[in-house]
Amino acid sequence: MQASIDIEALNQQIQVDSAFLEQINEATSKIIVGQNYMLQRLLLGLLAKGHVLLEGLPGLAKTLSIKTLANSIDADFNRIQFTPDLLPADIVGTMIYNPSKNDFTVRKGPIFANFILADEINRAPAKVQSALLESMQEKQVTIGKETYKLQEPFLVLATQNPIEQEGTYPLPEAQVDRFMLKVKIGYPNKTEEKEIIRRSINGQTEQKVEKVVDPSVILKARELVTKIYMDEKIENYILDIVFATRKPEEYGLKDLSPLINYGGSPRASINLAKAAKAQAFLNRRGFVIPDDVRNVCADILRHRLGLTYEAEAENITQEDIITKIINTIEVP
Repeated sequence: MQASIDIEALNQQIQVDSAFLEQINEATSKIIVGQNYMLQRLLLGLLAKGHVLLEGLPGLAKTLSIKTLANSIDADFNRIQFTPDLLPADIVGTMIYNPSKNDFTVRKGPIFANFILADEINRAPAKVQSALLESMQEKQVTIGKETYKLQEPFLVLATQNPIEQEGTYPLPEAQVDRFMLKVKIGYPNKTEEKEIIRRSINGQTEQKVEKVVDPSVILKARELVTKIYMDEKIENYILDIVFATRKPEEYGLKDLSPLINYGGSPRASINLAKAAKAQAFLNRRGFVIPDDVRNVCADILRHRLGLTYEAEAENITQEDIITKIINTIEVP
C-alpha cells in the first residue's frame, strides 16, 4: 500500500518536473527535422548520466543534433574534432611554463565543459582516445600532479562513421564499454527530407538555438530518475537478458552459442537498469515496465556483444542476436 502511494506521488512529481522536456523538444525542432529517435536517446543519456556514441553515415545531422541539444541548455559546450595528429594534451590540457613566475601553470583543455562533442572519435589513435577514459568514468581529469573534478552535468557525446576506413582507428573495447548507449542513425523519410531541403534553402538551419533549460533542472531530474521504482521482477528480467548473452544455452538459445564470442559485462546490467528508469521518466511514469527495458535494450547491448567469425561469415549482427534474446526471454 505504501509503495503504491509513493509511486502515485512520484508520478505527480514527474509530471511537473519533466516539463523541461517539452521546452527542449520545441527548441530543437526549430533546427532539427526528424531524427526524433536520436534526440530521445541523447536525452536518455543526459538523464541517466550516460555517455552516448552515435554511429551513422555522413550528413545525417549527428553533429548538428548534439550541438542543438547542448545549446538549448544553459551550460558550457565544447567540440573536439578528432584527427590522427591529435595529442592527449589537446583534450585534457597541459602544464605551461611561465617565465615571469619561473613556474608551471595549468592550461585546461576543452574537456572542461558540461557537454563534450567528440566528433569522429574513431579518427584519433588509442593513446588520444584513452585520454577520455578517466573523465568519462571518474568525472575527473589529472594534469601533472593535480586532479580536477569536472562540473556536473558532464556528458560525452561522440560520433563515428561506420563505413570510412582510411585514417580511422577502431575504438578499444574498454572505451566503447564506457558509452552507455551506442545509437545507430538512419536516413530521414521523404517528408522529412523535403522539409530539410526547404529549411536549408531558406537558411533556417543557421539560426541560433534558444537556451531554454538551466543545468540545475537537469540535475534535479537526474535525482528524480534514481527514485523511479523498479520491481524485483524487472531486475530479474534485466539479469536474464544480460546472462543470456553470456550463457545462451541456459536460456534455450543453444544456437546462439557459436555466434557470441563474449557477452555483456556487469556494466551492461547497470546501464540497462539506469536507461530503463530514464525511459520511464521520458514516458512521464514513476515506475519501470518491461517495455522500458525492451525499448533501450539494443542501444545498451549492441556494442557490448562480441561476435565470432562464424556470425560474421553468416552476416548475423548484434541486433539479430539481441532481438532473438528479447523474443525468447519470458516477460514478467
